[in-house]
Amino acid sequence: MSQTDLEIVVDDPTAPEDGSPSVVSSGTVEIVVCLLLLALAVTLGYDNWRTGASWDATGPEPGYFPFYLSVILGGGSLYGLIAALLARRAACESFVTRAQARRVMAVFVPTLLFCLVTQFLGLYVASFLLIAGFMRLVGKIALWKSLLTALVFTAIMFVTFDIAFDVIMPKGPLEAAFGH
Repeated sequence: MSQTDLEIVVDDPTAPEDGSPSVVSSGTVEIVVCLLLLALAVTLGYDNWRTGASWDATGPEPGYFPFYLSVILGGGSLYGLIAALLARRAACESFVTRAQARRVMAVFVPTLLFCLVTQFLGLYVASFLLIAGFMRLVGKIALWKSLLTALVFTAIMFVTFDIAFDVIMPKGPLEAAFGH
């Protein structure tokens, strides 16, 4: 056997277990997404029809092209909805398991909190907390490495955006205390 025929298998110790129960099926997710897209298409279609979706003496009215794009989106959504309702699926076809959903929430919840904290503490403090928290809690990296990396990254971000390019970023009480 040559060196190119060797296969390296690496197990992920943090991978979700195989026997985790299903949270939602693929068919249910397809139906919900098609209904949401259909609702968006109807809303956009109505709004563009209201602003003018016809052709007048000077050319197309403001809602002409967006209206027909919403009709196409609605048609695609209806097709997907009908296909999802008529599809015969195995009962075990899972979209996401409980263990997978837990891993997704481990990223989604802190990111959502980051967006909320940014409003009160500013972008840089929120970024510091997000990076340090992810590295420590999700990555299981040493506390000093997490804090140092977060501090260096936040400082580089501050110098790049606030000083070098003079971009207005959300600021909090810490930046105000330093006069920025």
